[in-house]
Amino acid sequence: MARKKIDIIEQIMGNAQDVYDKINRRRKPKMRIPVRSLSNVAFRPRVGYFELKGNVKERTLTVNTVKTFAQTLKMMALSKELIQSDDIATKREAYYISKNWAEAAFKEQPESDTVMEDIEAMFLVIREQLRFVPEEKGGEIAGRLVVIDRDGQGKKLEIDCTRFGSGAYSIPIDVEHLQFRSRAKFILAIETAGMFQRLVKYDYWDKTNSILISMGGVPTRACRRFIRRLSDSLKIPVYAFVDGDPYGYFNIYRTLKVGSGNAAHLNQYFCVPQAHFLGVTPQDIKDYDLPTHPLKEVDIKRAKDALKNDPFVQHYKPWQQAINQMLKAGVRVEQQAFAKYGLDFVVNNYLPAKLKKVKDFLP
Repeated sequence: MARKKIDIIEQIMGNAQDVYDKINRRRKPKMRIPVRSLSNVAFRPRVGYFELKGNVKERTLTVNTVKTFAQTLKMMALSKELIQSDDIATKREAYYISKNWAEAAFKEQPESDTVMEDIEAMFLVIREQLRFVPEEKGGEIAGRLVVIDRDGQGKKLEIDCTRFGSGAYSIPIDVEHLQFRSRAKFILAIETAGMFQRLVKYDYWDKTNSILISMGGVPTRACRRFIRRLSDSLKIPVYAFVDGDPYGYFNIYRTLKVGSGNAAHLNQYFCVPQAHFLGVTPQDIKDYDLPTHPLKEVDIKRAKDALKNDPFVQHYKPWQQAINQMLKAGVRVEQQAFAKYGLDFVVNNYLPAKLKKVKDFLP
């Protein structure tokens, strides 16, 4: 996946030179940026993720856009500097660096984040290659996995994820250089940190020869990229275990499996087409007589929007049926609801029963 540093620098220089040349010739320079939204993506079953349809927005240099143009060029220059010095800047640091850019300074961080994402889309690279990294960590790992990393001096390190006791290995921000060794049978990606800790507490990974990954809600880019690289490297199944609500289904699972509209230009790197939905499903509520909560207005809207506008949901009838079943029942459920039957019920009953019927999983 990785593009050579020199290639990215050449892209930055070429784009900046084009703007400079056009201004010198008294012509208005333009920037062409892919439209990043669900309306500009299509689900391609053959590749397994959302791809851009091709719609772009053009940003022409005018009196009204001069500040954005300047900010984009300054951000590109900062990226070039970071690449050449083999350094990194967090997104927050990049925002504060802009305070030295006089009138081109960003007022708030969301503005700098947007410009950063525009540059990603223009060059079709990930922002980590531009040397911008997020603040948040990537997720946690426990189980039958050895991660081969390196220290600050480049010396190889082998990290055994079975040897963290009650703790876990934290996914680093940059995962491209990592290598893996494992004989695990499957990967279980878990939405909540609480359920992850429950499974670690009961040595679930040891009992099932598996790798447990805590996504901690919507998985970060580092977490998704780690799971993708792990899946590609080990050639083993990936199962997702999330709450039974529209947020868990679409913001977490759908994003993990096929990506998002906002980042469609990068979905091929961050999504995990091999993932399948283990639970919690609307049918689980009925089969296990689970305690529930009423759907909120935002849940109902998110579910109806998915039925109407989400290419992934529109492609798979089982998901349409599951969503309609949820809407008809009018309830949502959390992973922790299985505690109704005891703290060990998920480990000793629910997960074993589910894994006997993998072919019945939602796609």
